[in-house]
Amino acid sequence: MVYSVHEAKTQFSKLLDLVRDGEEVVITRHGKTIAKLVPANDRPTKVPFDSMKGEISWKEGWEKPLTDEEADAFWEGRW
Repeated sequence: MVYSVHEAKTQFSKLLDLVRDGEEVVITRHGKTIAKLVPANDRPTKVPFDSMKGEISWKEGWEKPLTDEEADAFWEGRW
């Protein structure tokens, strides 16, 4: 459904009802699309804190600083 800015301003509540019911509303100015009204996602996706548990492994000693030779190899792309 396409509405001009003027129509959208005067019928905003109606447009919100349409969007709530699943319609996508396009708002135009001088025939060019400037906005779309779409339903909001009211349910944010929550990821459990431990959802990747067991999926990631770390090499032994990963937390130790690199030696100068290792750092040079890393920065030169030889790592």
